[in-house]
Amino acid sequence: MAGHSRSTAANPPYRLPPPLFHARCKACWFVAALLALVVASFVSLDLRWSEFLSADAARSMGKFVGEFFPPDTKPEFLARVAVATWETFAMSALGTALAAVFGLLLAIPASRMHERDPARGRMPTRWLLNALRSIPELVWAGLLLIAAGLGPFAGTLALAAHTTGVLGRLFAEAIENMPRGPGAALRTQGVGEARVFLYAGLPEVLPQLMSYTLYRWENNIRAAAVLGVVGAGGLGQMLQFHMGLFHMGKTATILGAMLVMVACVDALSYGARRWLTR
Repeated sequence: MAGHSRSTAANPPYRLPPPLFHARCKACWFVAALLALVVASFVSLDLRWSEFLSADAARSMGKFVGEFFPPDTKPEFLARVAVATWETFAMSALGTALAAVFGLLLAIPASRMHERDPARGRMPTRWLLNALRSIPELVWAGLLLIAAGLGPFAGTLALAAHTTGVLGRLFAEAIENMPRGPGAALRTQGVGEARVFLYAGLPEVLPQLMSYTLYRWENNIRAAAVLGVVGAGGLGQMLQFHMGLFHMGKTATILGAMLVMVACVDALSYGARRWLTR
């Protein structure tokens, strides 16, 4: 009996949680550092809030917005806007599809499939993915215009290059976090790695990969609408041309087309992602 009481005293059935400050110490320091960074940003930037919120600024902004009305609704101009809208939509869809294919091809060597996988190409491939996504779409478009010329081809390649880096990294993380059980069961039967991935790995992560792809498509719609500023075609090129000439009615029509297109694609992508994750 005495031995049992000594054992219970030496090994209590539970331990009290640590004090709140010690348990949250890392989070406290992180939040404090983040707040200090925000304060330093406000101090270092020349933010002229008094001018921005002044009555003169409000009047100037109101006058500028008033110039957008009424939008240009002439049939011939609406037909041009419709063609440019389809061009922007096609750029985003094709660029995202190419990025999904090449992102998956790069994600496989960029991930460790199982515990004993040497994954010799993991770090070089991840460096390549980092390089692809660290260059913004506008910079890619400016570089590719030299080789591909003006038009939507350069914009499509720019979207594909940047999005390949983004999706490749997301795909690699999803592959590394997939359940190991089905793949291990096939390996014990002598199945090769390629077939293990196709029959055990890919079906597990495919809904997540599709969700990532659809989300990036939403972003690429917005990016494709802006790429035309550097001559990559679509609505952005029309916007840059007419805004530069102060055709504000035509600019309003183009902006309205952008808003409608983005809203439709967002709704379509959201519905598809909900359906995939049921």
